[in-house]
Amino acid sequence: MTALPDSLSVTIEGEIAVVALTRPAKRNALDMATVNGLAAFFSGPPQGVKAAVLVGEGPHFCAGLDLSEMVAVTTPMASVTHSRAWHRAFQEIEFGVIPVVSVMHGAVIGGGLELAAATHVRVAERTAYYGLPEGQRGLFLGGGGSVRISRMIGAHRVMEMMLTGRTLAAEEALGLGLTHYLVEPGEGRAKGIALARKIAGNASGSNYAIINALPRIAASAPEAGLMTESLTAAFAEGAPETRQRLKDFLEKRADKVTRD
Repeated sequence: MTALPDSLSVTIEGEIAVVALTRPAKRNALDMATVNGLAAFFSGPPQGVKAAVLVGEGPHFCAGLDLSEMVAVTTPMASVTHSRAWHRAFQEIEFGVIPVVSVMHGAVIGGGLELAAATHVRVAERTAYYGLPEGQRGLFLGGGGSVRISRMIGAHRVMEMMLTGRTLAAEEALGLGLTHYLVEPGEGRAKGIALARKIAGNASGSNYAIINALPRIAASAPEAGLMTESLTAAFAEGAPETRQRLKDFLEKRADKVTRD
């Protein structure tokens, strides 16, 4: 596994990797070492890992960009380069090789929300709160949030959050579709791991198609999306693992879908 900065730790639990932000004294603010570490890990996760859980140590998930680094960003070109590095890192998560479940608690602010938006399944504890204070800092979103978060809750809501500095409580974020699951304080990690284990039990080819093809199909013109859907379905259905899973189902060796 690629060497990671001190601001990240990884624990392998069978087919699951638990990736932790480990700067609690900084509310897990993201510096470039951390962003590059995330890119390195998710671009080539350890062999045998089929899903990941992203958590934050301490009382907060992630308070966003480490503003102390902005002192060194003194030109427009430097700012573009900095932003594009975040884009590349978060793209390794969103369009990577394994699904990622994020578990949020406490502050999920600015770049922390942008990071969570790049994950595929989002779990929030009731302590979580979400904000985009870039307007108050004289900044603008630079980690892909203007695309990903707008796609989730609408550009008009992102605009209002940035203009007013209003924060969303965990319950409100769930209602808007910003998160998928809401759990009690202290229960997020266990829920995230349980979901990741369920995801890891899927066919690997299907998981890859779901996280890589589905967002692109949804963003396509209808006819192009439908053609891509057919090609992706053919890719998934033709895999040897799929043929065996279908055989197991038809011969009653696999569980049927039931209500959770």
